[in-house]
Order: sequence, then structure tokens, then C-alpha cells
Amino acid sequence: MKSNLTPLGPKADKDTVRRSNLSLVLRAVRDEGEATRAGVAARVGLTRAAVSSLVEQLIDIGFLTESGKTFSGQAGRPGTALKVARTGPAGLGVEVNIDYVSVCVVDLAGTGRVRLTEHLDNRGAPPAEVLARAAGIAARTLESAREQELFPVGVALALPGLVSGGTVRQAPNLGWNQVPAEGLFAASLAAEQPGREALPVSSENEANLAALAELWFGGLGTVRSFLYLTGEIGVGGALVIDGELLRGAHGFAGEIGHVVVDAEGPQCRCGSRGCLEQYAGQTALLRAAGIQESGSGFGVAELERRARAGDEQAVAAVAEAGRMLGRVLSGTVNLLDPDAVVLGGIYRNLMPWLSPPADEELTGRVVSGLWAPGSGRLRASSVAGDAARGAAALVTTGVLADPAAYADGRETG
Repeated sequence: MKSNLTPLGPKADKDTVRRSNLSLVLRAVRDEGEATRAGVAARVGLTRAAVSSLVEQLIDIGFLTESGKTFSGQAGRPGTALKVARTGPAGLGVEVNIDYVSVCVVDLAGTGRVRLTEHLDNRGAPPAEVLARAAGIAARTLESAREQELFPVGVALALPGLVSGGTVRQAPNLGWNQVPAEGLFAASLAAEQPGREALPVSSENEANLAALAELWFGGLGTVRSFLYLTGEIGVGGALVIDGELLRGAHGFAGEIGHVVVDAEGPQCRCGSRGCLEQYAGQTALLRAAGIQESGSGFGVAELERRARAGDEQAVAAVAEAGRMLGRVLSGTVNLLDPDAVVLGGIYRNLMPWLSPPADEELTGRVVSGLWAPGSGRLRASSVAGDAARGAAALVTTGVLADPAAYADGRETG
């Protein structure tokens, strides 16, 4: 009888097992923040002798440090405290959005160590010019990182719109179509750093990376399945299911900003009519509130100021956006049944006026009956996470997955 089972491949050799265990130990220390060898051994299920050998290697290659004595409260001698090193390999994240560029460096512990943000109106500018400006900001960020003995091993671009295979297929609010963003950015960054080894560049939708930052650094607690919305000029969305990003068959899942609210509604930049962002995006919000839009972020700050002062037009504009958000979100909640809906970007500071009407729509339209106002299922994003930080942290996942691959050559790029 013939078997249709796919061969499992060759048996793992000692080197492969050790590399895997190095990753296991490094990630255990990172997750704990501070740990002893005994604590790591208990967590990962290896012997204390095996963990000690792996820890020594990770210290030798500069990925872990140890200091002092820590008391566990259990019998036995106190152990030395292990922590992820604050120097060495790191990740660089670059968020290119409609009205700003933000660049972040995180270390292996996930701590944001360097941040540069510039407010730029990127609408209508040639893509190569926008990405060259972003590369210039990234180069300055890299110099600051090197002063702290941090050496990013790669760059992840966080980009608005449909991103696949290194190309922005469509970004309506930027006016980009079929833009080879990774290649353009890589060439510009190389030109900014003559004589340095080129960094590998990857790219992802900015809402996806903001959702990952919320998962890794936010205050979600035990929540592992959630819908993330980010309000900017447009409205981006991302889905995290059981702790994993749901990208869809072609990587385009989460484009909630272009769900149609009213087929006869205002013309959208995507070519359709009545998309959600025409009612709940930044431009629509400011227009409804009677505030001049500003590329410096002044308009959104003014909207919040007026709402806090009780300005009727401002409060009404935010409330209407909340109702439209709740209406669209209810369909998504009915379809996917997430534990929570997280609102980020400009929505975070507008939650006092945005949340009640959105919650009301969700309560009335979610068929499970499990949604109730004030349940905490609709929540603001954490200030600890954003797309640039999520992008940078995504780079470091490669180092954490195989630290041995990054042991030689402390500086890259």
C-alpha cells in the first residue's frame, strides 16, 4: 500500500537542535525581562546544565548580560540575573504615511531606543522622492543607533495601502500605483551610507504592523484575537486571530476603510463611493467639524481641543464618525467574532466622544448579544505601540528565531 504522506525531511542534527534551543532560551529571557538559569530551565523544559551552556554562548556573542544576584524565594543558592543585552543587533522600522514619516529603532528586548518623526505632506509627491526623504531620516536614525552600540540588521517599511512582494499595489491617498517601494528605498538608503553594507529591506501594510505592535507591546492582557483600526488620512485595518496576523490570500486583508457605507456617498480616492474613510477618516472629520486640515497635525489637535471644550460642531462630527465606525465594525464582529476592537491613530485621543455612538451601534447590530456598552471590548490602542515600532520589532523576530545566524559581525549596515 502506497503512502500519500509527504516526507518529513531529514532528522535534525545536533547543530540544528542547539540553534533552536539558543532561540528558546533567548526568547524566554526576553519574555520574562529578567530571569535566572533555573527559571529559564523550568520554563523551557531543558536541564539546568543545558541551559547554562546555552546562556554562556549567548553571553559570549553579546545577546545576554548577567549581573548581581536574584532571590527566587525558593530553596537553594541565589542565581545571577539574566537580561537581554541593550547593545548589538536591533531592528529599524520606517513608517511612511500621508502626512509624516516616523523611524524607530528597537533592541532585542523590544524597547524603543531611537525615534525620529518628521511631518511631511507626501500627497502628490513622486514616490521616489518620498522614499528618498524617508531614507534620509532613516540614515540619521541609524547614526544615533550606532552611538548606542545598536546595529540594526534589517529595515521594515510600514506603508499605507495594498502592499505585496515589495510593491505598493495601490495607495489611493498617496496616489501611488505599482510602486516598487522596497527597491526605491533600498537604493536611497545605500546612497545615504556610502561604504556601508546594505541592509535588507522588507515591507508590510502599516495597519498590520501597528496591530502587531499592539499585540506585542500594548495592554491587551489575555486578548489574542482582535480587530485593529488606525485612523489617519484614511482608515486602515488589521486582523489578529489567535495571536497571528491574518493577511488573506494575497496579503490584502483588513482594508476596512474601503468598506462601502453608502453606495451613493462621496467619491473616494480608491474609485468607489461612500467608503468608510469618507465618513470617519481624518479629512472627513475635520471638514465636518469646520477645521482646516493641516499636514503638521494641528487640525487633529484642534479637533480634540474643541471637543474637550464642548464645541457642538466638533462633538457632532466625532459622534457621527463613531456611528459610521460602529456600523461597519458590527458586520466585521459578526463575521469574525474577535475578543476586542482596538482603535488607534487619531481615534485614540477622540475615544471619549467616538466610543459611545460606536458602542451603541455595535450593541444593536452584533447578533451574538455579547456586545454591551462599557464592556471594554471597544478600546483605545496603547501609546506603547505604533506601526514604526511594530516594523522594527518584526525585524528583530528574525534574530530571536536564530541568534546564531547573527553571532558574527556585530555591525551591519
